[in-house]
Amino acid sequence: MHKTINSTEFRKMILVGAKQLELNRAKVDALNVFPVPDGDTGTNMSLTMQSAVKELALCQNNGFAEICNCVSKGALKGARGNSGVITSQILKGICNVLGKAEKEVDTKTFAKAMEQGTKVAYGAVSVPKEGTILTVIRMMSEYAVKIASKKKNFEDFFKEVLAEGDKALALTPELLPVLKKAGVVDSGGMGLLTIFKGFNAALTGEEVAETVVEINEGDESEFGDNSAIIGMELGEIQYAYCTEFFIINLKKSTTLSAIDRLREKLMGIGDSVICIGDLELVKVHVHTNQPGKALTYALELGELDRPKIENMLEQNRQLKAKMDAEKKEMGMLAICTGAGLSEIFKELFVDRIIEGGQTMNPSASDIASAAQKINAEHIFVFPNNKNIILAAEQAKSLIENKTIHVIPTKNVPQGFAAALEFNPEVSAEENKTNMIHALDNVKVGQVTYAVRNTSLNGFSIKEGDIIGLDDKKVLAKSNSLEETVTKLIGRMKEDFHQVITLYYGEDVKEEEAEALAETLAEKYPDCDVDFHNGGQAVYYYILALE
Repeated sequence: MHKTINSTEFRKMILVGAKQLELNRAKVDALNVFPVPDGDTGTNMSLTMQSAVKELALCQNNGFAEICNCVSKGALKGARGNSGVITSQILKGICNVLGKAEKEVDTKTFAKAMEQGTKVAYGAVSVPKEGTILTVIRMMSEYAVKIASKKKNFEDFFKEVLAEGDKALALTPELLPVLKKAGVVDSGGMGLLTIFKGFNAALTGEEVAETVVEINEGDESEFGDNSAIIGMELGEIQYAYCTEFFIINLKKSTTLSAIDRLREKLMGIGDSVICIGDLELVKVHVHTNQPGKALTYALELGELDRPKIENMLEQNRQLKAKMDAEKKEMGMLAICTGAGLSEIFKELFVDRIIEGGQTMNPSASDIASAAQKINAEHIFVFPNNKNIILAAEQAKSLIENKTIHVIPTKNVPQGFAAALEFNPEVSAEENKTNMIHALDNVKVGQVTYAVRNTSLNGFSIKEGDIIGLDDKKVLAKSNSLEETVTKLIGRMKEDFHQVITLYYGEDVKEEEAEALAETLAEKYPDCDVDFHNGGQAVYYYILALE
């Protein structure tokens, strides 16, 4: 029985929780409310957990503070979709409490950590909605605090907390009518409960496959580049020389313990230390002001191969001078999937495009990284998917020396409308105001197919039906693509609409889209009807009415 857990056990809990979720990812994905092939809650949460695991694998210290810092930072960097962002915030709150522990924590401390995780998660959402993952963590944490004084061993504690989690999950359809109509529980809540079941499995000794984080090694660029220093102030670079090499032909006297001691020595003269390998080959990377000393330490173990020493201060001076010369005041970043949609954004002078959307939500780190590469002071971000908006907001905390303005576009046509409003002659605030106002001028629908039988929004839907949706509900369905598009537009169109635009997906031929556009032009002679190759997956058509 575990009356306390130490940092090593908490590390194992994170690893097993991540593995448990990955094993059940498809089941969580399948709980998506809308019967469309874009259910990716489990995938988003799993990728978020895997990012925490990857960061944890690089942690050289086994103390609570260091482990918790890695888990919190890794989860935020990899947070994808609303479910992933909320998961990262739950972990952040838990780690805020456990990171203060010296050696061990009891059930009362862990309950307080869950309580803090709930608080941080709720704080990350502008309008918290019950019947979601938030409800599940709240009810679990409240119950954990209630029973912690009585349940002093973790096995009994987790057994009851998980039972409460099951009750909370079963309650979600009663709190969120859309779940009840679809006949499912909340997918994010299921994902969270799966993670906690992994935590419990780590303590009870339940067999779970080992989580392995692979480090890829290439022939030409084993260590990558130093692009991370771009945009840093010179004073921020504490260690000037990026020193990299391999150790080969290790001496017979060299042991694995000697490699560990080398790592400790390197950490004493620099940072960003990588020292991995075995008695056949060791790979080393360190940022230091004493590259000669790093090489000398390594020579005690064997021969040096492919040494490389780069002056990061000089690199930074050159890069900064070039960037300062080319810097502009404002830039734009869009997220979309489909070569055709990307090309349209490029024609609208959007600086960078992240591939993502339905089924592949980019993480907060992905968005921040892309924004960092735009050489502008103000970056307008178009998420173009309601499930990416929160991750875009979280990206603000991951970027320095730039201001990110998230324009809450829920779909690609809204992104186009916002980009069209960009005017380099006016201020960033005026551009932001104009872009947000432009979102109200476009009405958007999407046409896809049902992946299961269900009843929703008054429709009896069968697997394979062609369904038309706006951003809130199903508005049309039939067995015919053309018929569904026509019905959807009929439900959406208002008298003031003058333009109908079709963006056809990868499963639609150009001649089919052209024929449909001609049919709609005849039906609505008061409107200009146009069509473009979007190339998007999942959705046959994205429709815009303006």
